[in-house]
Amino acid sequence: MKTYAIADLHGRFDLLEMAIERIEASADGGKVVFLGDYVDRGPQSRQIIDRLMAGSQRAGWRWICLRGNHEDIMVTCCGTPRLIGSWWIPNGGARTLISYGAKVGDDAIDAAKNVPATHLEWMRALSRMHVDQHRVFVHAGVDPDKPLLLQDDEELGWKLYDDDDDRGHGERHVVHGHHQFEDGPILLAGRTDLDTFAWFTGRLVVGVFDDEKPGGPADLIVVQGSHIQDIRR
Repeated sequence: MKTYAIADLHGRFDLLEMAIERIEASADGGKVVFLGDYVDRGPQSRQIIDRLMAGSQRAGWRWICLRGNHEDIMVTCCGTPRLIGSWWIPNGGARTLISYGAKVGDDAIDAAKNVPATHLEWMRALSRMHVDQHRVFVHAGVDPDKPLLLQDDEELGWKLYDDDDDRGHGERHVVHGHHQFEDGPILLAGRTDLDTFAWFTGRLVVGVFDDEKPGGPADLIVVQGSHIQDIRR
């Protein structure tokens, strides 16, 4: 069996649909791990959440959705509306609110009331990590010197690795997103960073991992959509 990892969709529902089509055409079943940051910046955050909540419609496939820092921002700001203007909007939240029906010029606090409670509850309940025999899947990263059960929640969602940090976690390879590289993915001995700035460039790279073999991806699936500027025209 294989595990497919998708990072940092950020409202690019078009890339999600293309990636799922390519993944499901490549095998009769497997596991897809979504590494968080489904919302903000791109145009269709709500559509992504609806799709992920519905889960795979194909037999033999298991979807695992992890929580990213932009889900943290959205859940926190919807629960504390006074933070919306200072924290969520500067981090791409306006595009998310528009996907939930807001119009340009609407009051952001009022617009946030359109977000269904079921969406916020789903995001709040998402796990930070998925661990299998050979790998740790996480949004941002892990502390290699701490046991997985003692990891700091903020670091799991917000960590930025130094460029020369190629450590995984013990014998496990770490698969993450969060730190964007337009010319990625970044493939190192102990970790793989799959955040390719896809929401802006339209280039999403899916990591394909062999469940029986340790280390980095056995293959990559490159999905190419439209540049964000072309979508907005």
